Amino acid sequence: MMPVIAMSDLAETAVRDAIGSRLARFDTQGAGELDVSRPLVLTLSDPDTTEILGGLWGATGWGYLHVDMLFVPENLRRSGIGRELMSKAEQEAYRRGCRSAWLDTFSFQARGFYERQGYVVFGSLGDYPTGHRRFFLTKTIPAPVQARLQQRLRS
Repeated sequence: MMPVIAMSDLAETAVRDAIGSRLARFDTQGAGELDVSRPLVLTLSDPDTTEILGGLWGATGWGYLHVDMLFVPENLRRSGIGRELMSKAEQEAYRRGCRSAWLDTFSFQARGFYERQGYVVFGSLGDYPTGHRRFFLTKTIPAPVQARLQQRLRS
């Protein structure tokens, strides 16, 4: 039997689930039982209206924190809020058993910000989007301060 190849620009959940479940079974054969990805979301909201103004959207799994999105409104940038969001996400990821993190950013976005947080580039795509680069960065998540203090006291 030769399967039929069909193309669509509709992102149907049932199709994604059908492909994903088969891939998950295959991956389990190669990597063992899959670590379930858990969402990790931090929001910035207006204290008066509760409108969400920005935040961090990510997930933890397989010992890694993946930061999918980070947005801080223009008027709040350089105030330390972005650094605080990243720190809180990393602390929670560490608590969940993650010891590393990864994310991606474009050349017109926040590469320098992430590098100041200790992230290093491990790969990039040129001309993606046209005229720009997409950078992939990683970081070893340090133990939270209280965990480091407890470890020193035990030594």
